[in-house]
Amino acid sequence: MWDNKQNKNLRVASSHPLGALTAEEAFLWERLDLARLPRHIAVIMDGNGRWAQKRHLPRIAGHRSGTQSARTTIETCARLKIEALTLYAFSVENWRRPKTEIDFLMALLREYLRKEMPLLQKNQIRMRFLGRIDELPAGVQNDVREAMEKTAGNKGMVLCVALNYGGRAEIVDAMNEILSESNGSGMPSKVTEEQLSEHLYTKGLPDPDLLIRTSGEMRVSNFLLWQIAYAEIFVTETLWPDFNRARLLEALLEYQKRERRYGGIREDAASDEKPVRAAGH
Repeated sequence: MWDNKQNKNLRVASSHPLGALTAEEAFLWERLDLARLPRHIAVIMDGNGRWAQKRHLPRIAGHRSGTQSARTTIETCARLKIEALTLYAFSVENWRRPKTEIDFLMALLREYLRKEMPLLQKNQIRMRFLGRIDELPAGVQNDVREAMEKTAGNKGMVLCVALNYGGRAEIVDAMNEILSESNGSGMPSKVTEEQLSEHLYTKGLPDPDLLIRTSGEMRVSNFLLWQIAYAEIFVTETLWPDFNRARLLEALLEYQKRERRYGGIREDAASDEKPVRAAGH
């Protein structure tokens, strides 16, 4: 799409919501239909470790560098008036990593929440956290609660951070809530999709329209298993620390090329179909 021989760093003056753009960003922006943006974008932020390894750096250097990509993605989505953005920060499976890495990730999250609060407030971003938050270290739980309280009155994009999150665990937790609400009277005779959705961590939010995964891995990694049933999936080879605004605009353009049918067929395709003739007629 973009000629790599051109100067990607050339800045183009602009007064539109994204501010000054590089030439590559301007090229992509011109092709974007702002009336057809996804309401909810979900991102699997993968590739921090590989990014660091390629540069002969410790893994934690990749995690730290990845916070800039998160900042860029959050601010860009907020300025585009995206309704919700969900970032996969730490899964229930990530506890298997070395303790030193886990401790660094938790400290990095706390540092990020403190440093980025002005940006969140400036862009009217409201924070939510998805996952088993009560299993996190006490200090992290306090910072999470504080971030939600400070941004509760904001009216802009909802930023969901999936923390100690697992898609299967979320469904289990939803079912346990339904059981608990039955007050010991036994399992309801029938649980509907709507009822289950109302007990998910994402209650009140639209399901993701677009799922972005960086680093080229072709799997969903136990992320929003219920909610991404009809999401368009965009996988890029770009490692998360290299995922910049141009790559996000590229993902949005690819999304707009997709035809979303939700299991149906195009109306024009249906009208073009000819009746099936019985044998011998």
